[in-house]
Amino acid sequence: MAPTDPASDATGAPESDLAVARATDPRPIEDVAADLGLSADDVERRGDGVAKLTHAAVREAVGGAAGAGDGASAADAPGELDGTTVLVTGMSPTPKGEGKTVTTVGLGQGLAELGERTAVAVREPSLGPVFGIKGGAAGGGYSQVLPMEAINLHFTGDIHALTSAHNLLAAALDNRLHQGNDAEIDARRVHWPRALDVNDRALRETVVGLGGTASGVPREDEFVITAASELMAVLGLASDLEDLKARIGRIVLAVDADGEPVTPDDLGVTGAAAALLRDAFRPNLVQTVEGVPAFVHGGPFANIAHGTNTLVADRVGAALADYLVTEAGFGADLGAEKFGNIVAREGIVPDVAVVVATVRGAKRHGLEMWPTDFDALAEPDPGAVRAGVDNVAKHVSIAESFGIPTVAAINVFGDDTEAELAALEEAIADRGIPVARSTAYRDGGAGATDLAELVRERAGTGSFSPLYDVDAPIREKIETVAREVYGAAGVEYVDGAADDVERVEGWGYGDLPVCLSKTPYSLSGDAARTGVPEGWTLTIREVTPSAGAGFVVAKTADVMTMPGLPAEPAAEDIDVDADGDVTGLF
Repeated sequence: MAPTDPASDATGAPESDLAVARATDPRPIEDVAADLGLSADDVERRGDGVAKLTHAAVREAVGGAAGAGDGASAADAPGELDGTTVLVTGMSPTPKGEGKTVTTVGLGQGLAELGERTAVAVREPSLGPVFGIKGGAAGGGYSQVLPMEAINLHFTGDIHALTSAHNLLAAALDNRLHQGNDAEIDARRVHWPRALDVNDRALRETVVGLGGTASGVPREDEFVITAASELMAVLGLASDLEDLKARIGRIVLAVDADGEPVTPDDLGVTGAAAALLRDAFRPNLVQTVEGVPAFVHGGPFANIAHGTNTLVADRVGAALADYLVTEAGFGADLGAEKFGNIVAREGIVPDVAVVVATVRGAKRHGLEMWPTDFDALAEPDPGAVRAGVDNVAKHVSIAESFGIPTVAAINVFGDDTEAELAALEEAIADRGIPVARSTAYRDGGAGATDLAELVRERAGTGSFSPLYDVDAPIREKIETVAREVYGAAGVEYVDGAADDVERVEGWGYGDLPVCLSKTPYSLSGDAARTGVPEGWTLTIREVTPSAGAGFVVAKTADVMTMPGLPAEPAAEDIDVDADGDVTGLF
């Protein structure tokens, strides 16, 4: 399937992602499902070109008892995941990103061009970035997932379901405080915020319960964007509905008068929250511009959670396709590290990794630029590109440290000069890293076949192993990531973080993997440190359990869980006409 040609610029690239999406005649979703061996009864249509897999289809694909209700778990009897899993990650990015989703989709199409039965898996866009600085997250050009408008705006309602389930837990907690507080909840130590799927900095810190005794117990509160909710991470790592309920039930919402965790199980609302997420658990099946099957499911942030689409979508894709191409958020220091140390332990191991690099990304590091001046980056400077390649090489080494064979992909932008592209390609190759250019945005799968060939050649030539044993002490696990992944000289615990570690281990969560929360724009904890910083100390400010997700979060700085809108938000360019046609999405 190929779209009719939309208007294009002088480089041959399409004028807009939306133009490509509207020029494409998508295949019936039942035909897309058939490519994976699924029947029409295995999918439930959710409009044109969109379907959810049934619980039975998930159970059949990956084994176990997903949704069977008999208490068994898919993790107890996993299906055969015979497909090759390709993990797409990246270098330390600019705030606009370097095109991991474009590369993921393009690579999937490139593998299909080579005759491989392929599935793509990407995260579902949050409305925050869509209306903020990055715009949509469905890929772009001739390497995007369809229907682009629906995916970027509400889609199948999974994120709304998560928002409702999250806020149900918050409401139940405050109701228990109001109704006599028999759980002896310490109102000063409530850890569960409210959630909203729109950037709104004014809600970062707030007070609830004002207005007298009828309005509840006054206390300080906060909002997080829904993608930052622990429930999003719970959904992302649950293997079946029974596992989903178990994970929800052990979330730490607050602390009681004795200093012990208060959970949804304690409040009796685990089942209600799980009921709201029943359909959200089922993977969403769509297609790429070229008709390759694609799962768009889940969306935890990579700077504060594990940053991948759902485990269940990955496992289904790896079970039903020869190649599953999946992505991990931000650079290898965040996305690939968390995939290797957290997600892979749940039963999906990468056979090969791709680190996405760009001219502008390398140039930012070569110029030691922070904050990012995109006008300055538009000025050709091959020397700066070469100087920034150390950052690319470091991210490749991070993926390789897990035993994953890794290649570099240069995602080509329309305004890149040949001199800069050549400088980037040569500098990467000079470090002994297999590299290929990708023009997937402009050319679709045909622009990613060189990369696909490289991936096929390297896949399965490594031997995967996480970087630490989960039974190691929390401090040891944090320090392993800090030194071996980020390149820190040491770790400092401030603002009570050392006491946090003792408390979390005392609660019985010391045998969980660690999930470090830090800036994505530097290998260090400071966005202004470009390239590959040396001789610095990672500062840990807070350590908390994400017991439902199954990891311990170590916060390294004031990472925003509720982003704000930029000075010129993308929302100002989005509109809808009298016929209901949306404009301004990109």
